Amino acid sequence: MRLPLVPACALLLAACTPMQWTRDGAPPDAATLERDSSDCRLQAWREAQYRAWTYAPMGPIVIRDGRRFVGWPYRPYAYPYADPFLEESRLTDFCMRNKGYELAPVEKAPAR
Repeated sequence: MRLPLVPACALLLAACTPMQWTRDGAPPDAATLERDSSDCRLQAWREAQYRAWTYAPMGPIVIRDGRRFVGWPYRPYAYPYADPFLEESRLTDFCMRNKGYELAPVEKAPAR
């Protein structure tokens, strides 16, 4: 029973590690980072909204009791990128990596 607990604790501790964008192994200056991340977030937002669920293929139209009902395709082969929030995050990460950034753990300040 304790064996699954150890990997779960390790996963939780790893998930709490603060991360920052770095370029060439060092954090860039704040103005450059803000400009690049802002540009990437804007481009990702536009692309994710363009591909939002309203533009995704709709499910079949079913008529029940004389009322039309549009069913959403909740099937194993449904469009996987229909959630604009997840898509925006994925596209922002892709854009930042294309600009030469990578996510790295924040270095702790040395103890005095």
